[in-house]
Amino acid sequence: MTTLSKKIDFAVIVTVQHANPNGDPLNGNRPRTTYEGFGEMSDVSIKRKIRNRLMEMGKSIFVQSDDNRVDNYGSLRERAEKEIAKEIWKDDKKFREAVCQKWIDVRAFGQLFAFSAQKQGEGVSVGIRGPVSVHPAFSVATVLDRSASIQITKSVSGEPSEKRGSDTMGMKHRVEHGVYVFYGSMNPQLATKTGFSDEDAEAIKEAIRTLFRNDASSARPEGSMEVYKVYWWEHNSPNGQYSSAKVHRLLSVSVKDGVEEPRNIEDYAITLGKLEGLNCEEIDGE
Repeated sequence: MTTLSKKIDFAVIVTVQHANPNGDPLNGNRPRTTYEGFGEMSDVSIKRKIRNRLMEMGKSIFVQSDDNRVDNYGSLRERAEKEIAKEIWKDDKKFREAVCQKWIDVRAFGQLFAFSAQKQGEGVSVGIRGPVSVHPAFSVATVLDRSASIQITKSVSGEPSEKRGSDTMGMKHRVEHGVYVFYGSMNPQLATKTGFSDEDAEAIKEAIRTLFRNDASSARPEGSMEVYKVYWWEHNSPNGQYSSAKVHRLLSVSVKDGVEEPRNIEDYAITLGKLEGLNCEEIDGE
């Protein structure tokens, strides 16, 4: 496979209905918000979902979550030790090449391999910078006034000797409605360092389009989150015709004039500008 041949920029519109798109563990798992009250999804959470989708598509992933891994390795170090030959660990260049060839998320997002030397093993300290960058997602309108928290009670006993009591409480939080937008880019110069290819870019495009497939949970019921649109700009050269900032500004999403309380995607105005010589592929999500 040849490495990424042209610079790529992309933008994604996500809709949320009665779901917690990304809980904040430092705030009781309430939906993440900015100081101004706009909803936020961290870039880490977005890349986690991309990795999950790539795994379901049959791609090899290095950073697997404990509750969604497809192998029996209990840690990143164990996965690296079992999958990469020990003699390669002694050569940083060969180690970089091996891990990038093995795992698509490493050659896409990069990875820091920082494993100390153990009694019966080799240490390694290698940082890899990936060509794919993903921004955090932010809501178009504030979500604090469209968020809800409900109290839940325990209905079963967890242990044989435990007496069930309805006073055992918990909390669930959700955004009643929100439209979030995030952006990203793919850099051919960095792709030459990791071996990230045009085929890899297509795989990530499909993973983004289907980002919430099989992602349902108590916090995100099936159908409560949807990729509404993906906008995919492919430049005509590795350097690109325009800066990513200028390309990302082509997409404008705002609440329509006269709409005080947006409740669905129809309450938003979506406009897409143009730059000479740069085409945009508009893709329906799911």
